[in-house]
Amino acid sequence: MANQKKNTSFAKQMMVSLACGLVAGIAMLLLRENLVASGKEQVWATINNLLFQDITAAGAESAIGLFYVLGQLFIRALQLVIVPMVFTSITLAIGRVTDTKKLGRLSVKTFGSFIVCNFFALLTASIVGYTAFNAGLFSAEVTDLAGGTGQTGSNPLNVILNVIPTNIFSTFSSNSSVLAIVFLAVALGLTMNALGEEKTATLKKFITELNDVVAFFLSFVITKFSPIGVFMLLTRTFASYGINHLKPALVYVVITMTVLFLFMVVAFSLFIVITAKVSPIPFIKKMTKVAIFGFSTSSSAATLPLNLKTAQEDLGIDEQIASFVLPLGMAISMNGTAIMQVIATLFVAGVAGIEVSVSQLVVIAVLAWIASSATPAAPGAGAIVLFTILSGVGFVSEPAMIAYSLILAINRPVEMLVTAVNVVDDTAAAVYVAKSEGLLDEKKYNA
Repeated sequence: MANQKKNTSFAKQMMVSLACGLVAGIAMLLLRENLVASGKEQVWATINNLLFQDITAAGAESAIGLFYVLGQLFIRALQLVIVPMVFTSITLAIGRVTDTKKLGRLSVKTFGSFIVCNFFALLTASIVGYTAFNAGLFSAEVTDLAGGTGQTGSNPLNVILNVIPTNIFSTFSSNSSVLAIVFLAVALGLTMNALGEEKTATLKKFITELNDVVAFFLSFVITKFSPIGVFMLLTRTFASYGINHLKPALVYVVITMTVLFLFMVVAFSLFIVITAKVSPIPFIKKMTKVAIFGFSTSSSAATLPLNLKTAQEDLGIDEQIASFVLPLGMAISMNGTAIMQVIATLFVAGVAGIEVSVSQLVVIAVLAWIASSATPAAPGAGAIVLFTILSGVGFVSEPAMIAYSLILAINRPVEMLVTAVNVVDDTAAAVYVAKSEGLLDEKKYNA
C-alpha cells in the first residue's frame, strides 16, 4: 500500500511537471515568436544563451544554457546505466529458466506467444508509421538547425555481424553496442544454466547484486530528478525548436498513442479469444487497473507486483505460471516499446529528411524487435534505447540527432501508454499459457 501511494504521488508529480513544462514552453515559444517578429532577435538571443543554448555547439563558448545543462545531466544519468541494466536483467531472466521438461514446455509456449504478439505489433507499427512517413506527416524544416547529410552508407547487414562482438571490453564501453550486450547476456545466462547452480552461484549472486544496484540507481534518478528533468526538457523543446518542429512532433505523439491504445484493446482481445478461447471482456475489465497503474508509473517493474496479484487473484492464473511468464515478459517482451520505436525511427527520418525504403523498414522492424527486448523495464528507457536502432540503420546525422533529442523531450506521454501495453501483453501471454496447461481457473476468470 505504501509503495502504491508512493507511485501515485510520483505520477502526480510527473503530471504536474508535464503541465508546467507545457505552459512554460508555450510561453517561451510565444515570447520567441513575438521578439523575432518585432525585430528584437538580440533580446531572444540573450535569453536563449542564458537558458536554452546547447553549450556544446560551435560558437556557444560563452553561453550558460541552464535548461540545456540540467536536461542533459538527467539524460546522461539515464544513459549511464543502459549497458549494465540490459546485461544484468537479461542474464538473470535467462539464467532463472531451469532445464526441466515442464519449464522447457512453458518456455516454448511463452516465447512463442511473445513472438506472435511482437510480429503483429511490428507489422501494425510499420504499416501505420510508413504510411504517415510517405504522406509527409513527419516532415519538418531542419536546415536552419544543422547541416547533416543524412544516413551513413554502411550496409544494414553489418548489424548482424555486430551482434557477436570481437572484444568484450570494447562492447561494454559503448551505448551503441547494446545488441552485442544482449547476445552476451543471453549466452551467459544459458551457460550458467548448463553449468548448474553449484558452479555459478557466486557469479549469479554478483550479477543479481549488480542488477539491484543499477536498478536502485535508476529508480533514484527517475523518482528524484524526473519531474525537474522533464520540465527542463519540455520547456527547452518549445523554446528551441519552434512551431515547425512541434507540428510533426504532435503528429508523432497522436499517431503513436492511437496505435498503442488500439493494439492494447483490440489485438490482445483477439489473441486471448484465438489462443485461450475465453471471452476478452473479463480480461479487459480486470486488467484496466493494471494498465492505469502502468500508465501512471511508466514502469513495468513497478507494475509487476500488482500485475502478479491481479493475474492470480482476479484472472485465475496459476501462481506457477504467473510467476514464470510475467517476470520474463517484463524483461524481454515489449510490444508497446517496439511499436513506439518503429514509429519514432520513421519520425526521426522524416524530420531529418532521410529517405526510407521498404527494405530499410524491414531492418528497422527487426532492430526494434531486438532493441525492445533489451529495453529495461524503467521509465524512459525505450526512448533512450531507441538510439541503438538509429545507429544501426545509420540515422546519425546532426538533423537526425536533433529529432532524436526532440523524442527524448516529448516522449513522456507516449512512454506512459507504452508501459500499459507492455504489462497487458505479459498477462495476455500468461492467460494463454495457463489455459494450455489446464492451470486457468475459468470460474475465477469469468467472475
